[in-house]
Amino acid sequence: MSGHELLLHIAGGVALLLWATRMVRTGVLRAYGAELRSFLGRSTRNRVTACGMGLASAGLLQSSTATALLAVSFAGRGLIGVAAGLAIMLGADIGSTLVVQVLSFDVSGLSPALILIGVVSFLAGPSAQWRHVGRVFIGLGLMLLALTLVVGASQPLRDSSALQYVVQPLAQDPILGLLLAAVITWVAHSSVAIVLLIMSLAAVGVIPVELGFALVLGANAGSGIIPVALTASGAAEGRRIPMGNLIFRALGAAIFLPLVGLVGPYIELLGSEPARQVANFHTVFNLALAAVFLPLTGVMERLMERFLPATVGDGGAVEPRYLDPAVIEKPSIAIAVATREALRMADTVETMLSGVIDVLKSDDPQMLAKLEDLDDEVDTLQEAIKLYIAKVTRNDLDEDDSRRCAEILAFTTNLEHIGDIIDNDLLDIAQKKVRKKLTFSAQGWEELSALHARVINQMQLALSVFVSGDVATARQLIRDKEQFRELEMQGGRNHMERLRSGRLESIETSALHVDILRDLKRINSHLTAVAYPILDASGDLRSSRLVSRPEKGRDKPPGGNGKHKDSKAGKRAAG
Repeated sequence: MSGHELLLHIAGGVALLLWATRMVRTGVLRAYGAELRSFLGRSTRNRVTACGMGLASAGLLQSSTATALLAVSFAGRGLIGVAAGLAIMLGADIGSTLVVQVLSFDVSGLSPALILIGVVSFLAGPSAQWRHVGRVFIGLGLMLLALTLVVGASQPLRDSSALQYVVQPLAQDPILGLLLAAVITWVAHSSVAIVLLIMSLAAVGVIPVELGFALVLGANAGSGIIPVALTASGAAEGRRIPMGNLIFRALGAAIFLPLVGLVGPYIELLGSEPARQVANFHTVFNLALAAVFLPLTGVMERLMERFLPATVGDGGAVEPRYLDPAVIEKPSIAIAVATREALRMADTVETMLSGVIDVLKSDDPQMLAKLEDLDDEVDTLQEAIKLYIAKVTRNDLDEDDSRRCAEILAFTTNLEHIGDIIDNDLLDIAQKKVRKKLTFSAQGWEELSALHARVINQMQLALSVFVSGDVATARQLIRDKEQFRELEMQGGRNHMERLRSGRLESIETSALHVDILRDLKRINSHLTAVAYPILDASGDLRSSRLVSRPEKGRDKPPGGNGKHKDSKAGKRAAG
């Protein structure tokens, strides 16, 4: 095998390893992401608990970076402090070593079985969660396969004289090796994959064990750079945890590097195989990091607060503009500013709703990306309003203020759902339309545009109801909902007629057309929900739309078996 073929085989194995690691992380997040977030959210009682939660989370995700981003999202919303977040990260650093420990043993024979289980689960799973779990098994199997490929392709390199010109300078200058590994880890965005690569190269004698230790230190330092880079444009509150974690890792690597020669013999006592030594050094380093720096998380929190002070909102797109914490203890004023922020949120949703029809018409990818970004703003504002109202309700509120708080929460929740429908469904339809180069029929597009215009009118009416609480306007909103439902049903019937007539455009875009009708109907339902509390309070709402009928087994007519003489069922039976 020629040199370039050898390097291609190794590069392919490394690429497969990176992809498999990402696959496992994605599968776990999609299958158990909500549980993991809840799990981490309960980890702030003390530093030891937080460290343990971070360990478990990173062990499942096989990524301390993913755990860091979860912790950053909590810190950005004020749900956890920097000290707790740093404790989570120290635990996550340990958790990311678990997969390396498992794969340091020869378990390559499990690869076919894991891939088979994963494929069966992915293709035949009864639910989405089963398919995500299947993705995890496929990823694990591919990781083992990738390691086998890397080890096999690396065997000839052991005796390569050319490689010695690369390895020897790194072995003589461990600082250079550390920096090189840090850069490679940052580029690859996976310390687990890079440590597994180092372990594989050490196993076949391509690199000496001591150089492997220095490269592991670089991989750990490099993995601290990843979340710092990913959160660089975020608020200071969210950047403190990644920055503090990077400082911990960099200090730990700088302290450990001169001690590599001293700790080497003790690491060898835990396992003499080179791969086992690399894996054990990786774990020992992260355990020592947690033992030394866990008591210092409070100190680092204070340093980060000074180094990265909180920034005052400048009225940007993702910052709450009107939620003044100084008036929380004045409920009437606090409710007024929360209402104002809710209207700002509604303006953003209306921009998304107005823009989606333009995207469907023009197939403009830039406009589509802008609308996707607006959904993040909607989520941020809804979260901020929810937390603000929760603080307001801690006051002694009268009945009117309590009802208004509930109305604001319900209204913003419905707005957030509308944003999700636009982002996850309507924009996805727009992407499919662009990707498949589809065009709606002239009649179909005219009907969709008319229904969309109706929804825009409904939104403006819903905003009026939310602000004024006017009963007459609320009744109009409900009446218009009924008219919208009739138009939506008529649109479905018209579409079926076009399908029966064999219109090519209608056949090609049938699934998209029906999905748009469904999504516009869902949006309309969320908008009209604002009217129901007002009509209920005024007595203008019926308790049920069901027709009153006797309960089963009760109010039976005398001398019968419970059937009405003039019922259709009775007539059919008599006939």
